Amino acid sequence: MVEHEYKKLKVSDLIPYVNNSRTHSEDQINQVAASIKEFGFTNPILVDEDGGIIAGHGRVMAAKKLGLEEAPCIELVGLTATQKKAYIIADNQLALNAGWDFDLLKLEVETLQELDFDVGLLGFDDKFLSELLDLDESKTTTSPVIDDEYLIVVMCDNEEQQAELYEEFQDRQLTMKIMD
Repeated sequence: MVEHEYKKLKVSDLIPYVNNSRTHSEDQINQVAASIKEFGFTNPILVDEDGGIIAGHGRVMAAKKLGLEEAPCIELVGLTATQKKAYIIADNQLALNAGWDFDLLKLEVETLQELDFDVGLLGFDDKFLSELLDLDESKTTTSPVIDDEYLIVVMCDNEEQQAELYEEFQDRQLTMKIMD
């Protein structure tokens, strides 16, 4: 069992993992920084006993951009070198394996707009938000159709709905893979 301890550590003392395969664009770092500014540092950085970053490289970059001297960290004690290496990848990939209920997402974003909240802080690009908010109300299980930078999983209730989506994807020159 891995033990953990909550600490505030100096951002300058945190050591990035040299082989971190997760990339962070300048735009994404700006989004993370804006989120920290709006909501606070709500997601601690995971570090090993030596201050090596296991999860949170983007948050560290955002903290540096904001000029923060300290950041909340959870020190994971007792991980083997192999476990650290694996968790650095797993932490990022497991988050990508989640999906969206686009109907609920649309409802939440619309509600936030009505409350005059800056939905730009949610991390979605303008095109995605535009497509999301333009969803046809009758398609209860579809997702916004956006460019091929994104992988979108669409669940269909029946073959008729699947055919409609196939036509829509064809019209927009997007690729659709039908899975059983």
